[in-house]
Amino acid sequence: MAKSVLAMIVLSVALVGDVAGVRADEANRTSTGAGPASLYVVKDGNKVDSKTLEGWKTWRALACERCHGAEQEGLVGPSLVVSLKTLSKTDFHTTVMKGRLPKGMPNFDGSAMVQKNWEGLYAYLKGRSDGKIRPGHLYPLDSQ
Repeated sequence: MAKSVLAMIVLSVALVGDVAGVRADEANRTSTGAGPASLYVVKDGNKVDSKTLEGWKTWRALACERCHGAEQEGLVGPSLVVSLKTLSKTDFHTTVMKGRLPKGMPNFDGSAMVQKNWEGLYAYLKGRSDGKIRPGHLYPLDSQ
């Protein structure tokens, strides 16, 4: 009996070590967004695919942080880190293009940059909401 208890303890320690090792390895790998067609690709938390990078550049160019916060935590506008957990891509598109004027959200349907990059903007914000993309400056996926 003592041998079987000891064997179970050794096996448990080995499994915990393997799980910890796997988690450390996963943290250093490339992550992709959920869904059949990945929304974004991110490595090391700040290197992203070109579409997501263009979405981040759109965020910066339009100064969305003035209302939604530099880390999308919300200021006078809502937290997008929270909102993007439940907001569908279709509803995001409608909100960005049509705005929510009574709440102070302007419409961006007249912006060529938004017209071109709204899906990348959604991917960037979804990656932030998923916790895969860190706040701050982003770089191309292939950069050193």
